[in-house]
Amino acid sequence: MLVLNATYEPIHVCGIKRAAVLLLKEKAEVIENGEGELHAEHTAMARPAIIRLRTYAPVPRRSRRRLTRRAVFARDEWKCQYCGDHRDLTVDHVIPRSKGGSSEWENIVACCSSCNRRKADRLPHQARMFPKTTPRPPHPSVFIQVACPRIPPSWDAWLGHAA
Repeated sequence: MLVLNATYEPIHVCGIKRAAVLLLKEKAEVIENGEGELHAEHTAMARPAIIRLRTYAPVPRRSRRRLTRRAVFARDEWKCQYCGDHRDLTVDHVIPRSKGGSSEWENIVACCSSCNRRKADRLPHQARMFPKTTPRPPHPSVFIQVACPRIPPSWDAWLGHAA
């Protein structure tokens, strides 16, 4: 289930049990129903697809999200940032760690294995290989895509494009 904040901002993906508890405790409301129903001993309810919290939940903006391979791939749209290939992806430090580069969002890109071997531990200008996009921290919706790889079409209007 996609969870929206009171401001309709997507903030989380939760399981059906958690969504049902939030709805039964009236801490959330259904924005859009999915297919099927949930049944209990004395009640039944439509299966929610998108819920919205009734009260605003503060979302930490200053804390940086954990850097993971899947999040880097999702941010870079599952494409090598040097040649555009979709196969055999790995990550590359734009400024290699051996040259003082850090393991942060601004220095890591998705890269296919052949480009990674070709670039090796050289700087971009030495290898004449520059990323197609400037690496930066991902849009928060990228983490929703990582948490739920198969995004239902009904979520598209709420997630927009992960920049």
